[in-house]
Amino acid sequence: MERLRQRTDFLAAASGAKIATAAFVLQARERADGGPVRIGFTVSKKVGNAVERNRVRRRLREIVKLSADAALRSSHDYVLIGRRAALKLPFDRMVAEFGGALRRLDRQPAGAGERASTTRLRQPTLPKDTSQ
Repeated sequence: MERLRQRTDFLAAASGAKIATAAFVLQARERADGGPVRIGFTVSKKVGNAVERNRVRRRLREIVKLSADAALRSSHDYVLIGRRAALKLPFDRMVAEFGGALRRLDRQPAGAGERASTTRLRQPTLPKDTSQ
């Protein structure tokens, strides 16, 4: 298992499938090179100060260490985006959410999560009634 470190790898993973949980968002993308599993972790400044962000990142890394060997697929990139709730959620629940997110990824059809699924269609607006 390798770590993602290049920005381009994180951006490529963002174009793949996404699964949101209370503690994190899991992004996954299949690579064509057939290499080992690669995992990246990111926590934005919205989560908190440096101490809190590092705590979230450490918890996410430990979750992957404990439960990832059997569930992660080779030649895939995974990115875990930490959320503020990861500071307060029980660790066991986060591990269960990670397992559930991986199972949900397995059920998604190939190509799910492409850009087309994230665009929102605008609802047509009706003209206001001004006859009063």
